[in-house]
Amino acid sequence: MAIEPIFVFSISRSGSTLLQRIIAAHDGVATVSEPWLLLPIGYALRRKGVDAEYVHSLMVDAIEDFCEELPGGKDDYLAELRSSVLRLYGKAAPSGARYFLDKSPPYCLIAEEIMQLFPEAKFVFLWRNPLSVLASMVDTWGPWHPTLLSNELFVGLPRLIAAFQSGGARAHAIRFEDLVSGKEQCWLALARYLQITFDPAALHDFAQVKLNGRMGDPTGVERYSTLSREPDQKWRSTLGNPLRREWCRRYVRFLGTERLAVMGYDQAALLAQLDDAPVGAGALIGDLRRLVEDVAKEPIRVRTRGRWTGAPPVIRELLRA
Repeated sequence: MAIEPIFVFSISRSGSTLLQRIIAAHDGVATVSEPWLLLPIGYALRRKGVDAEYVHSLMVDAIEDFCEELPGGKDDYLAELRSSVLRLYGKAAPSGARYFLDKSPPYCLIAEEIMQLFPEAKFVFLWRNPLSVLASMVDTWGPWHPTLLSNELFVGLPRLIAAFQSGGARAHAIRFEDLVSGKEQCWLALARYLQITFDPAALHDFAQVKLNGRMGDPTGVERYSTLSREPDQKWRSTLGNPLRREWCRRYVRFLGTERLAVMGYDQAALLAQLDDAPVGAGALIGDLRRLVEDVAKEPIRVRTRGRWTGAPPVIRELLRA
């Protein structure tokens, strides 16, 4: 029986490793830490976003010309790629597995390409309070600076939202806050979508799921062995100084009311939570220095990678603020 893929789409620090381990605690579901297998495949026909020794846009031209010579055109090309990836998933899975779960946060940049490549797959979109995400990024990969994971925040998340909206019934959305609430309704709905039998024991047994590979959550796997709502409010201390607070405020406004509503969040409520959080001056001097450094580097970044991937305008706005 051919392996069936499940994709968990999210940006980094959204709780995807927890979701991955709980799904993988069910019979018939195989996974590894983070394959990243589809990044070169997804970017093969995307003209922008790749730094390479060769001219990437010319490679796209060449592949498109090659596809014109195939009996089925681009469909033949995608079918062969799909078959190859499914064989690899099958070889990475133990005997008897029905599903292979691929959770790789950089897929937020190519979610639509993956959905085109695997029309019959399951696609789980995981959202999390943006304030919690921003704080977790700082805590995990800090110190804070304005361009911290800016591609995922300013490019990846909007692309994910667009992919979810275009996916229709093929896509299933779930919020991290609902996953850790202790209520089983969201898990039952997810199991129905995945067509697996929900096992309540998986909400505890996930701690036994081992993820082989160097990629993945560097903190949560060791810190959390049970469902916990502890991370929900940790952002209040991490984002306490005025500069980080303004960074967050402008990011929430960048996402906008419509995109946040798709994710299940209210922009006004998030901004109110931010305003109500305690204010401190911790790390403010270092943050100011890194802000100036990021602004100084922005012209170089824009010249070398193209304006569309340069530091977001929010950096200049922060400096003015």
